[in-house]
Amino acid sequence: MAEDVKAPAPPPPPEGEKKPAAAAPVATATSVGATAKAAAPAKPSGPVPVPWTSALVEKYRSQYGSGLEALTYLGQNYLSVDRSMIPDILRLLRDEEQFDYCVDVTAVHYPKREKQFEVLWILYSFPRNERMRVKTQITDGDSIASCVSIWPTANWLEREVYDMFGIQFDGHPDLKRLLLPDGWKGHPLRKDYGILQQDKEWVQINLGIESGQ
Repeated sequence: MAEDVKAPAPPPPPEGEKKPAAAAPVATATSVGATAKAAAPAKPSGPVPVPWTSALVEKYRSQYGSGLEALTYLGQNYLSVDRSMIPDILRLLRDEEQFDYCVDVTAVHYPKREKQFEVLWILYSFPRNERMRVKTQITDGDSIASCVSIWPTANWLEREVYDMFGIQFDGHPDLKRLLLPDGWKGHPLRKDYGILQQDKEWVQINLGIESGQ
């Protein structure tokens, strides 16, 4: 049988000279793009409101029907009600459910909606150690009933909403601006009021200077 003949090994490199390294694989645009696309994580979906059920909800849903929607969002319970239910539902929550403290009255402006403004009452019950919200939607130019007769602290809160959004509260004892001076034009927390906008005419007449904006 013939013996296997092995090829001679290559001679070692000269002294002091390094052996050339193997060439690294070249990444192509296609492979890089495919890797990046595969590595991109899916965008997580955010939290959404879910139905809120309780004895309180069932009690007032049986009374108001479709005019009341109960939801919870990140642990925050709220009733979304028809404008006609204000202030009756607020008075019932104070008298029957012990929500004796009106923490805040505020609003949000959604200029693309048919009903542009969402008015929000944040309530707290000391006996129940519980917080809840009531909100309703109104169109631009609509007014809404004041709740100063229910919680006197709403006086200043409603004035701030009037000042910043231009929302009128029917029955308020002294509805006038709270933060801006009387005669100021515009309502700064509306989305159609520019962030640098000022009433240049008021500044000129009352301060005798040109607006700094």
